[in-house]
This record gives sequence, structure tokens and C-alpha cells, in this order.
Amino acid sequence: EAEIARRLDLRDGGPSGKVLVCSVDPPGCVDIDDALHAYELAPGKYEVGVHIADVGHFIKGGTAIDAEAAARGTTVYLVNKRIDMVPKRLGEDLCSLHEKVDRLAFSCIWEVDAEANILSSRYEKTVIRSAGALSYDEAQARLDDTRLDDPLTASLRILNTLAKQLKARRMAAGALVLGSPEVRFVLDSETSDPTDVGIYKHKDANSMVEEFMLLANCSVAAATTAAFPKCAMLRRHPPPLPGAFESLKRSLGQHGFELDDASSLALGRSLDACAKPDDPYFNQLTRILATRAMQQARYFSSGAAPPSEYVHYGLACPIYTHFTSPIRRYSDQMVHRLLAAIIGWEPLSSDVLDARAMTDLTDNLNHRHTMAQYAGRASVGLHTLIFFRGKEVVEDAHVIKVRDNGVVVLVPRYGIEGVIFVCGAGERNPFAFDEAAETLRAPGCSLSTFDKVRVRIHVNTEKAHKPKLELSIVEPQLPARAG
Repeated sequence: EAEIARRLDLRDGGPSGKVLVCSVDPPGCVDIDDALHAYELAPGKYEVGVHIADVGHFIKGGTAIDAEAAARGTTVYLVNKRIDMVPKRLGEDLCSLHEKVDRLAFSCIWEVDAEANILSSRYEKTVIRSAGALSYDEAQARLDDTRLDDPLTASLRILNTLAKQLKARRMAAGALVLGSPEVRFVLDSETSDPTDVGIYKHKDANSMVEEFMLLANCSVAAATTAAFPKCAMLRRHPPPLPGAFESLKRSLGQHGFELDDASSLALGRSLDACAKPDDPYFNQLTRILATRAMQQARYFSSGAAPPSEYVHYGLACPIYTHFTSPIRRYSDQMVHRLLAAIIGWEPLSSDVLDARAMTDLTDNLNHRHTMAQYAGRASVGLHTLIFFRGKEVVEDAHVIKVRDNGVVVLVPRYGIEGVIFVCGAGERNPFAFDEAAETLRAPGCSLSTFDKVRVRIHVNTEKAHKPKLELSIVEPQLPARAG
């Protein structure tokens, strides 16, 4: 009760009586980091709130649990399990913003106009009671059903309308819509073996949440860096290295498209233009290849780089951080501590102000983030292998890279990729490799980046201890391989 008395109470409508908080997450999510609210203040003016789980109330700097969270750096998401950064009791229960229970939060609250311009902002330690923990599909259904006019649906519609304004402004500033195949498995409830696999599809509800998380992250990044210019926890995405897009430019040139990478805005417009009416996947594939040509985003301390290098290229944002997922990212917990100090909630510990300690921390976070990505991909690879065990499937694929002795293909239906060799070691290559055109040529047959092919997918079990997913091209018919 004493803790709640210190906080802004947003339960039961809050001081205005109009606050209705809800969360929107993937189905089955139990570690709910964030929730939202929105209501009309006056014609053309709205209050919008982003409420983030107040993990900092439970995990204090200098404690054993804090040291362990810092060492882990991030939660690792595998296909069939999650390796938590914080104890389950915190991540799934006490911190998680479940519906219809009181929870402590750290909130960004803005007053915005009808174009989603921020008129004022404040940061508050709050207590909330979520009115609903919705899945993306459930939120989307509310947005789409014109018969619904309840307060929760009205709040979602305000958020969705404002999110579209935010996204349009980001795109106009040069933010990029990038791509990567996100695989989703349906697992058997008893064996946990995959029974189906496909690509995750994004809806307006996904974008709605994403836009307000980005807005919160940008707002908090500016606030913490202004107050602590030498030790703010930030995240940057460096511009592409010179020549990074040369291969993609050559491949697109074969299809009559030009890629302008003079700026993120120019690149975004070029990517938008790379579309074929007869091949709806062409644009998505272009974005996937563009994403792979870029540098990785990294954490850093504001004192370790000049402000000119703070920029997040992909988001076209001059300054950025991670604030919105403290249950699964340690960087966000550090940002919460900085913000708590700004609002006078509690003082910073000396290690947060230590430039060397912050550099060591960000190095570890970057390493752990990369390792978590590798583990997630390996888990997808394993479950893909299990799914195709005992099956032989023929499916559409696209060539995404051409080598002198083979091609790399991506299968959109399953989000898998693999190398297909046109000749083995010591065999005569029936193809001539045109490096400038990124093409393999043989009489009556050629293979170039973006080409659509049909591939056979099966599991090779010749080595019982090391089964391997193999792909082979069935269309077009390739020249016979010879020794």
C-alpha cells in the first residue's frame, strides 16, 4: 500500500476516469512487458500512454539477481522453450502486466494532436490494472469489426489511427521497411514435434504496438541522454558500409531496377519501387537481401561516441534506445534506472556512471544478443529438420545468391534456405559463371538472383548421427552432372 501511494494510480480509469489499459502480444505470451492506453482529451487532442513492466522495483542494482541478469543480457527464445533472463516468478507473474490484476509500471504519457505530434510528455511510476491481455489477432478483430463500439475497442482504434500517422512520418523521414523470414511452428501438444510450419504474417495490430514502442524508445533516449550525456544506454544502427549493396544492385539491374543507397530515404523509395505485378514475393525478397547487406544494430554508451554517430539508420532516428522490454532485455533495465533518477525516484549507483563499466556492459549485451540470435536460428533449423523427417516436398523457391558452383535458395512457404550445388568436388561444372551478371549459364538453362525455381526438400539420413536437410532443383531441369 505504501508503494502504491507513491505512484500515479491508473486503475479504475485513473484521475481522469478515462484510462483503459490493455496489452497486445503474440498468442500465448506470458512475459508481458508492455501495455497501452489512449483516449480523447478534446477534439483533435489525445492522451496516449505506454506502460512498461517495472522490473526495477524488484531487481535492484548490485544484487545477485541483478548480476545474473546482466550476465545473461537477454532472454533466449527457442521454438519450444524460452531461456529466461530473470526468474520465472518475476518474468511470468509479478512483473508481467497480466489482465485484471494490479501491476507496477513505468509509464510514458503523452498529449498528442490528431497528426500524432507530441504536445507534451511525462514519465511516471504508476500502478495499472490491464483491462485485457489481447493477442494480435484479437486486437485486429476488434479493429475490423465495425459493430463494436465498447471503450476498449475505441481506445484501440485511436491508437491504430495515431500509429498510422507515426509510421507515415517515419517513412517520410527515411525509415526503412526491412525484411526477414520469421518462421512459426505448430507443435504437437504431447511430443512437441512440429506438425506445421509457415511464415509469420504481420497485421495492423502488430504495427500499432510497434509504432508506440518506437515512440517510447526514442522519447526516453532523448531524455536520458540530455540528463546523462556520458553514460546513457543507447542503441545505434550504423549506415551501410561502402559497397555493401553492389551485389544487390547488379542483381536488380538484371530485372530493370535501380537501387539508390545515397540515404536511407533514397534507399526506402528504391525498395518500394522494386515490385513486379506478376511476382508478389519479389519486393519482400529484395528487402530481405537489403537487410542482410546492412550492419547490425549495437548497444553503446553515449560517452563512447560523438552525437553524430548516435543515429539509427534503419529507423531514421537521430537517437534511440531500448526501454520497452525490461523482462527480456537487460539494456532496458539500465535505461529504467537512468529514467528513474531523472524523475527523482531513486539515485543512480556509481557503476552506472562509470564509463569503463558501461562499455564492458554494452560489449556483453551485444555479444549475448548475437548468441541469442544464433541459438534461435539453430532451434528453427532443428525443428525444420524434424518437420521434414520422412517427407519429400516440392515447393516454390527463389534464388538469393549465385556462386560459381551453385546457388543459395530461399523457400518462402517454410522460411528455409539452403545451398544447391550444380557440381560436386572434382566434377566438371556444366555451368559458366558470369560474376558481373551474378548468373550461372548452361545450354538451355540459366540461374540468376531472384529467379523462381521449384525445389525438392527432404532429409538425407545417410549419416544416421547427422541427418541433413537437402534441397535440389527440379524446375528448371539442370544439365546432367558428370564426373
